[in-house]
Amino acid sequence: MLPGLFWLFFFAGDEGAALKMEMICFLFLSLVPAYSRGQGVYAPAQAQIIHAGQACVVKEDNISERVYTIREGDTLVLQCLVTGHPRPQVRWTKTAGSASDKFQETSVLNETLRIEKIQRLQGGRYYCKAENGVGVPAIKSIRVDVQYLDEPVLTVHQTISDVRGSFYQEKTVFLRCTVNSNPPARFIWKRGAETLSHSQDNGVDIYEPLYTQGETKVLKLKNLRPQDYASYTCQVSVRNVCSIPDKSITFQLTNTTAPPALKLSVNETLVVNPGDNITMQCSLTGGDPQPEVVWSHSPGPMPPNSLVQGGNLTIWRIRVEDSGYYNCTAINNVGNPAKKTVNLLVRSMKNATFQITPDVIKESETIQLGQDLKLSCHVDAVPQEKVVYSWYKNGKPARFSDRLLITRNDPELPPVTCSLEIIDLRFSDYGTYLCVATFQGAPIPDLSVEVNISSETVPPTISVPKGQSTITVREGSRAELQCEVRGKPKPPIIWSRVDKETPMPSGTMTTETYDGKLRLESVSREMSGTYKCQTARYNGFNIRPREALVQLNVQFPPVVEPAFQDVRQGVGRSVTLRCTMLKGSPMKVATSVWRFNGTLLAQPPAEQQDYSELKVDSVSRETSGNYECSISNDVGVSACLFQVSAKAYSPEFYYDTPNPTLSQKQSKNYSYILQWTQKEPDAVDPILKYRLEVRQLAQRSTIQTFIPVQKMEKGLLLEHILPNLKVPQSYEVRLTPITSFGAGDMAARIIRYMEPISYPNPTDNTCRFEDEKICGFVQDKMDNFDWTRQNALTQNPKRTVNTGPPTDISGTPEGYYMFIEASRPRVTGDKARLISPLYNITAKYYCVSFYYHMYGKHIGSLNLLVRVRNKRAIDTQVWSLSGNRGNMWQQAHVPINPPGPFQIIFEGVRGTSYEGDIAIDDVTLKKGDCPRKPIGPNKAVALPGNGVPALHSPCLCGPLTFFLYVLLR
Repeated sequence: MLPGLFWLFFFAGDEGAALKMEMICFLFLSLVPAYSRGQGVYAPAQAQIIHAGQACVVKEDNISERVYTIREGDTLVLQCLVTGHPRPQVRWTKTAGSASDKFQETSVLNETLRIEKIQRLQGGRYYCKAENGVGVPAIKSIRVDVQYLDEPVLTVHQTISDVRGSFYQEKTVFLRCTVNSNPPARFIWKRGAETLSHSQDNGVDIYEPLYTQGETKVLKLKNLRPQDYASYTCQVSVRNVCSIPDKSITFQLTNTTAPPALKLSVNETLVVNPGDNITMQCSLTGGDPQPEVVWSHSPGPMPPNSLVQGGNLTIWRIRVEDSGYYNCTAINNVGNPAKKTVNLLVRSMKNATFQITPDVIKESETIQLGQDLKLSCHVDAVPQEKVVYSWYKNGKPARFSDRLLITRNDPELPPVTCSLEIIDLRFSDYGTYLCVATFQGAPIPDLSVEVNISSETVPPTISVPKGQSTITVREGSRAELQCEVRGKPKPPIIWSRVDKETPMPSGTMTTETYDGKLRLESVSREMSGTYKCQTARYNGFNIRPREALVQLNVQFPPVVEPAFQDVRQGVGRSVTLRCTMLKGSPMKVATSVWRFNGTLLAQPPAEQQDYSELKVDSVSRETSGNYECSISNDVGVSACLFQVSAKAYSPEFYYDTPNPTLSQKQSKNYSYILQWTQKEPDAVDPILKYRLEVRQLAQRSTIQTFIPVQKMEKGLLLEHILPNLKVPQSYEVRLTPITSFGAGDMAARIIRYMEPISYPNPTDNTCRFEDEKICGFVQDKMDNFDWTRQNALTQNPKRTVNTGPPTDISGTPEGYYMFIEASRPRVTGDKARLISPLYNITAKYYCVSFYYHMYGKHIGSLNLLVRVRNKRAIDTQVWSLSGNRGNMWQQAHVPINPPGPFQIIFEGVRGTSYEGDIAIDDVTLKKGDCPRKPIGPNKAVALPGNGVPALHSPCLCGPLTFFLYVLLR
């Protein structure tokens, strides 16, 4: 039974007669006291997924998995109906795969899952997890299959014709049609209005290529002929699933069809100066049909100071950041796209650096007379190879000799680095050296870097100032880490973390400072750890880096447990409250202060290392209330909160009761059996009674009563009748347990009355089974197998011959009918039952008309039954036919006179072997008598198109709802 749904059956008589009502009740509640003792009803959660929204179909697949099919862009609605006591909590999660039950981190904590405009990537398996703390959680799943059909893409590929002597070499054209869809698409190729296939034209092949992305079907035109120059259409279809229409694309193949060709007005590499205006022209030199020309930039989008007009790309006042690859692409879906690329370089120079390398051969780290010395100079430039370096000594151009050499592209240094090597360093070589980087002939400012070589030029040393090796700061404040560098010249300092593989606060793995100080703003506890400072190789000596370490300690307030705790205890009993420090820096309780209802306790208890305790000797009205423990570690304060009382916990309403609502139709009143258990009754003193408050939602006044309790046990089901509830009003019910201490926690719920939903009224209408909902008919879950909806296009091509209809009654391949398949695994006597909606009686007599097809050597039986709803459902067979009736549709008319609301059931019984397929179509239910001269069940009837008028009445569709119920929330 659905949670919170209580059903009361009622039955209608003839028109104008009063509605007779039969009450079903499991207990004669009016004769029992308001309190009754039940059994323990705590039950683990149970769950069931139901669907709503814009589903195309929900079905079971071959492995009994529920599959929910929905069109992309529609709204998905899944609801998890739960039972169990206490009321389970629901959590929705999703996985993409079908074999994994691992929950994702994100979830929806709600009984209803709703996704607006669902996309294909949102398909997958959805889980409903219901949990109430009793037993194991209930987990149900449903696979959501998102259906879509994209626009197809048609491309043309052709071989190159070649004449060798007097022989013409074969020219073949491939038309490739690709589409993304779910389910797999069906392809139809057409030449003009003519559908193409293998069998009708030797010059045509249709096949699926291997190793393609998406679904692809290729039309191959062999030995191209004049008649092959035509209009070709690729039509794709997913067979109208989810009402997705077919899509198509057309291409006109001519004797001039050709792939695109391009040429550029500039070189493949183009170097320009910043601020220039440039235009790059991309011209078409071939292609039929007319190709489309598109410009793109990599990396990143096209610059904002650019304009594309046809094949021309213009960039005004070009900037350094506009550098990159510019791609001109021409596409006409013939052959491969034509593409031309321009590598646009905007001249620039930045970051001039130098390095001093002492004698490498002698592995020296200091400058010494009589040894070699190398000065290196580098700038980051575009284009890098066009940079020209010049060296000056003491303001004059350096004179090169056997002892003064210029080298480029040292393998140990960055590319395009210029070095000045001094062989056998002498005192006269001391001086100031200047390296100047230039772009010759370009308006780019020169960059220079100066290096002083003297007896004072010494390699760096690094150290941490005294008292600065450990820095302790509070969380949220500013910290400064310092390393001192000595030497000449002083290089920059590079900072990094040692004990954590995490970035620096700036987001990069290293941070550079020129004064040796690392400044951190608003430090957090995650920044605690060891930091390393080291000398950089550039703008200094090219030697092994000097290093030092600094420890950063970030102090933060304590993290305590519990943040809040609800403590329940009987009157007169003692409780001990403990507040524990889980984390903190320093990790020690400095002070702890206890307050009761905001008032400082006179004598705080003795302190412990990482926790503080308080004992309440006796719980009473006077000692009940809020206790707060504030713990400090000299950095900050955190608090544990305790709510101490002897109040009883709230009742837990029982939502899964099978008892129906009591109702007296004559007085327009209804009653309800309220059921509940008590949460943790032994946690406090015994419950003496319950205070019940009932308020009509439309009013403010409340009716209050008390329900006495003799004895309370955990899991004991309590009941109370709520009488004289007015139809159709809804009520709020509040229930509060009361002990010797006083009132406990209150629980509330809403009781809603809903008007009965009327039966569908049968009129003259026909069900042709053309819609997937099959007019509200459902498969009987108690039979052996199901009826199948199919037509000539969807039927199994390997279906048994000499049995079953070729088409429906209309004779068209698109028309649907209902069908039972007699092949394996079916055995003799297996039954398939198809049940109609429930119909209210609005007439005394009805006529059921339908067409049947019973052709084959092993035909079993086709039975028509009428199920009448009274105190119980009664099935009566009103028509039956057995044996082979020929390969034709025939019509039957069956009169019925049901005494109350009714359903009709078609029962197909499998015969002795596999040639026993039975089908039905065009079911009609009419008020009144059948035709005066009914056509016998064995007499053939001409199909439509041979003199019998077509039937156009609407389907017998309608809800199966016929209950008066109370919906509880």
